Amino acid sequence: MKLLIDDAHMDLIRHLYEFYPVDGVTTNPSILAKSKRNPYEVLKEIRAWIGADAQLHVQAVSREAAGMEEEAHRIVKELGENTYVKIPALPEGFKAMKTLCKEGIFISATAVYTPMQAFLAGKCGASYAAPYINRIDNLGYDGVQVAKKIHDMFRNNGLKTEVLAASFKNSRQLLELCEYGVGAATVAPEIMEGLVKNQTVTAAVEDFIRDFESLTGTGINMSSCEMTIE
Repeated sequence: MKLLIDDAHMDLIRHLYEFYPVDGVTTNPSILAKSKRNPYEVLKEIRAWIGADAQLHVQAVSREAAGMEEEAHRIVKELGENTYVKIPALPEGFKAMKTLCKEGIFISATAVYTPMQAFLAGKCGASYAAPYINRIDNLGYDGVQVAKKIHDMFRNNGLKTEVLAASFKNSRQLLELCEYGVGAATVAPEIMEGLVKNQTVTAAVEDFIRDFESLTGTGINMSSCEMTIE
């Protein structure tokens, strides 16, 4: 499962890239609005940091297919061929997806709440369909189960489209989809940090360090300890 950062804050992106094996960054209009900066300025900064080979997902905001197509061409021109254009899984969006996929532009179907939306996006040629896990939960359904059903539906119908799970509220949801083997997940920085935040683990590591230093001295480790200890 690919793991992407769902944010546009460069300090957070740099921090997560330093410590975790992430595969790229996703953004949306709301995330970009929070930066209060020119969208392309932010996105080019992200692209420069993550490199040309990493995935970058950027959403079109037009309501009609023609506008989405025009935006997609500009997005790819400015940010590179490995940029995935997020298109909403609505009738106008499906129309745009069909055209853009034929042109070889990578598409992520977004605002996916139902398996049928995802299926139609897959039929259009989208690379990803992004079910909103927590938002589906808030409608009274099971977002994780919907994502699993979409994954199975793609495989059963011979579609190359992958699930890009989004909108998580906790790490358990992410773990369950990781175990199931969905294609990708995009995660807010606080959720990603929470994947390994565990006081029991931290305490165990500190115990090891204290025991070792009781033998060798404070601040001594395996690279600095002497061959003989008095």
